[in-house]
Amino acid sequence: MKRPVIGVTGPDRGGLAAWLFSWWAVRRAGGRARWIRPGKPTPLERLDGLIIGGGADVGDPDNFDNMSKPRKLTFGRWLVGVAIWLLRILFRRSRGSRDDGARDRLEFALVEAAREEGIPMLGICRGAQLINRAFGGTLNRDLSDFYEERPNPRSVFPSKDVLIEPGSRLALVLDTEACRVNALHAHAVDEVGAGLRVVAREENGVVQAIEATGDDWILGVQWHPEYLPQSPRQRRIFEALVARARKAERSSTESAQPARASAPPLRTGSR
Repeated sequence: MKRPVIGVTGPDRGGLAAWLFSWWAVRRAGGRARWIRPGKPTPLERLDGLIIGGGADVGDPDNFDNMSKPRKLTFGRWLVGVAIWLLRILFRRSRGSRDDGARDRLEFALVEAAREEGIPMLGICRGAQLINRAFGGTLNRDLSDFYEERPNPRSVFPSKDVLIEPGSRLALVLDTEACRVNALHAHAVDEVGAGLRVVAREENGVVQAIEATGDDWILGVQWHPEYLPQSPRQRRIFEALVARARKAERSSTESAQPARASAPPLRTGSR
């Protein structure tokens, strides 16, 4: 069976660890990942699905300009977490400006086009925030008021409890209404854009996931499921995206095929 092509966005510099783990997640889910960067864009018509990846803070599309202790882990999960942490340190982008206007422009254009074409989209951390901005929503760039009693965790290990809206697409995908996730973000969705709704929050109210209100398959999660390859539940997010991309690809192929010519009528004559 042909693997649907899933575009994964990232920066021109850095982002290799996120790309490798996203590639692996898409591959395990039955898809074929393609890395998209400002210096190496890919036309939307070559994609069956889209992942807006994590990374630097989201800029304004109008301008374009603390640790917590994780729960007890098995040795295997601890080892995976340490390996991911080391890879992120090894491949992380050099410190400097956090703005990436070229990437912002590329991703805003991809989201707009994918929305028009009905291509399924997954936003991861920064990607969820960018999708919300592309739909006209706002971001909360200062979360300090939410973490006065407890510090904001920052870890590749599952360290945050998330409450999921019953009956939402996310709840159906994860088959749960609560889960524990990792946390590497400093910003979060504030007001949701038109056509989106909040489907997961922390107990303190910080938005952790958004999704489309209609039939379009659009999901944004504030955590990093690609850094949780040891979790079957988190792998379901990529499996659901690939399954929807395969369905969309099949529908597009069928609609593009020319109508089959009808067979000539049988002649009924006397013998």
